[in-house]
Amino acid sequence: MKEKKFRLQFQLVPDGCWHTNLRSALPKEVWDRLRRAAYARAGGRCSICGAKGRLEAHEVWSYDDKNHIQKLEDIIAVCPACHAVIHIGRTSLLGKEPEAQEHFLKVNGCTQSEYHAALGEANRIHAERSRHEWVTDLSKLNGRDLF
Repeated sequence: MKEKKFRLQFQLVPDGCWHTNLRSALPKEVWDRLRRAAYARAGGRCSICGAKGRLEAHEVWSYDDKNHIQKLEDIIAVCPACHAVIHIGRTSLLGKEPEAQEHFLKVNGCTQSEYHAALGEANRIHAERSRHEWVTDLSKLNGRDLF
């Protein structure tokens, strides 16, 4: 059976890449410019669910599982509810998984069993990726497409 592709997905970061984020690594003024550019590209709406209101910047990473390279692909604007789903591990630790689950179901128009299947698959991938050391590729910052 083919796995269903959801608009809103879990993005569990491998354990060795925790705390690798642009907000911490870049000077405040550079990070502010990048996140504001993401908000402007999104037209003041969440890039995933379309909600208006407060936005947060989310770094989109790809993972080369063969060479163990974590590569920055984009910075997008997301609402706090979508961001909580994306980072479900942290959200669960904060005791807020029920709200995140409800948002996942609503945005994706799926069932609770599909939620659990997607979360199980995300956890499986996370466990496999966490067995390795990763190199971080920020070459995307050299391009103009994030500014």
